[in-house]
Amino acid sequence: MSIRLRLTVWYSGILAVTLMLFSIAIYGFVYFNTYQDLQNRLVDQISKTQIIVSEVNNEQIDVFLSPKDHDRLADAGFRVKLKNYTNGINNNINGTFLQAPASNKIPNELKQIQYNDRTYLVAYGGIPYEIDNQTKMVGVLMVAADMTDARQLFDDLRVTLIVGSLATLFIAFTLGLFLARKSMAPIEKVIDAASQIQKGKDLSVRIDYDGPHDEIGQLISTVNGMLGRTEVFYKDLAEAYAAQRRFVSDASHELRTPLTTIRGNVDLLQKAWNKKPHEAPHLDEESLKQLSMESINDIADESKRMSRLVNDMLSLARADAGQTIVMESLPAGALLDDVMRRAQFIPHKATWQPANTVALDDYHIYGNKDYLQQMLFIFIENAFKYTKEGTVSLDTVLYQNQIGIRISDTGIGMDQEEVPHIFERFYRADESRGVTPGTGLGLSIAKWIIDEHAGSVEVVTAKGKGTTFVIWLPLAAVPAQNKAEPVFDAEPETEIPDPPKPE
Repeated sequence: MSIRLRLTVWYSGILAVTLMLFSIAIYGFVYFNTYQDLQNRLVDQISKTQIIVSEVNNEQIDVFLSPKDHDRLADAGFRVKLKNYTNGINNNINGTFLQAPASNKIPNELKQIQYNDRTYLVAYGGIPYEIDNQTKMVGVLMVAADMTDARQLFDDLRVTLIVGSLATLFIAFTLGLFLARKSMAPIEKVIDAASQIQKGKDLSVRIDYDGPHDEIGQLISTVNGMLGRTEVFYKDLAEAYAAQRRFVSDASHELRTPLTTIRGNVDLLQKAWNKKPHEAPHLDEESLKQLSMESINDIADESKRMSRLVNDMLSLARADAGQTIVMESLPAGALLDDVMRRAQFIPHKATWQPANTVALDDYHIYGNKDYLQQMLFIFIENAFKYTKEGTVSLDTVLYQNQIGIRISDTGIGMDQEEVPHIFERFYRADESRGVTPGTGLGLSIAKWIIDEHAGSVEVVTAKGKGTTFVIWLPLAAVPAQNKAEPVFDAEPETEIPDPPKPE
């Protein structure tokens, strides 16, 4: 049995009991008041009717109604019969059908009798009289009232209450079932949506509901919210699986080249040192030494490349695992001074032009020193790597409670179509792929560090004209005299884009 049917049956049952009790109360009230009123009227007529008794002789007594009472009873429509037990004479007012009881069996209560398909309620009043010092019943007064109409009223009322209750119960059951079905319709939508999700993969299903924000509305809102979170979680999970597959595929591809190079050089060394005299011309000691050193250098370079790749992959794995970065307030000038001092030791051919950070002495960045330095070194190392000649510079700009760190180079640059992809893992510009060493993971790591610090990065580039990265980071402490103009040690060679508005 469904919930809506159970609810309808319960409510209908309660209504049926209520109607039954209500009908019994109404019927009892009407019956009691009507019947009691008729009884009281009959008893009252008996009590206030004056009977005139006169003695004819010791054996005969005349009993008759007073003229006044006779007229009153006749006008009131009562059926009256006065029975004289001493002479058998009856005095009637339309009461000939009334049967007088024996003198010693006069009833004390009212009785109902049937006559010509009519029902009468009869009251009896004995007439005592003292004869020879003995009290005897010399007559009886019977007053009857027609209660046929009252009984018909009771019957009609009973039928009306029964039929009305049944009709009300039927209507209530039908409407209750309809309203229960209508009220439970949103629940059926929830079931259909859950079934649809269970059978397929469409997590975008939502439950349409435009009703009041009652318990069902709150339930549907909660279910829709749960479906939304499930959809986001499923999409994130699908993207994570896709990224994992892509990551494993790219990592396998990137590791294959150094492993192949190492294995080839090892095979070459084995053949060179284990070659028998009859297999090929024997190399002199100097040539063998030179060949060995070249192979060892190749193995060392590829090992370093693999080490960098593994370290970068580990950093990204930590990022994917949601690693929390411990942050603190850092002086912006000191952080950049340390980075620029150490950057000069990175192998490079371009001219290094660091910024003057005196104007940043009063400013602080809320972040992690190690990660921020790693991020800046990635951009600086990339600038050195892709700039064989020319300059690499670092400047700063302050704007709306943000600090912009600009790293510019005059290197090979790239097409605008490549800019949206440079932060993807293992992505490298076509011109640099296979020419400039690298893992293709550095910018992905840098972007993750910037995101963790609530920052952003913008790129200005042109093929053959160099590239400029502007890293925007929120300031932790801003002095009262906030500077809104750029702070450079020299005029910038590339226009700096406006930073995004802080959220």
